[in-house]
Amino acid sequence: MSLSNVIAMVSDAPVILRTVVLLSASNVFMTFAWYAHLKNLADRPWWLAAMLSWGIALFEYLLQVPANRIGASQLSLAQLKILQEAITLTVFVPFVVFYMNQPLKLDYLWAALCLCGAVYFIFRS
Repeated sequence: MSLSNVIAMVSDAPVILRTVVLLSASNVFMTFAWYAHLKNLADRPWWLAAMLSWGIALFEYLLQVPANRIGASQLSLAQLKILQEAITLTVFVPFVVFYMNQPLKLDYLWAALCLCGAVYFIFRS
């Protein structure tokens, strides 16, 4: 499959799907930019962690800005925000468990259920 075929396939995908995929990818970068330095750079000066985090965050913005522009063509700002929060938790929990090696907590489930409620209420109308 050529790159042009992939681009055509993505361009033909529904707006919500393109938005979710781009926001999910941007969230991976965001989560690493915000939290990975706590594990990898704990013994380094804070300003070095900030500079490296900004570098990672650039890639987040390169995905997040187009995602929000694509999504805004059919979704309200409130829907985009709640969608972003639901995706954030979906990305954050595996990051905490598998990358930061912290235990999975039942509270993550309760938080996810609350976010499901938020998604329901913001998308029902």
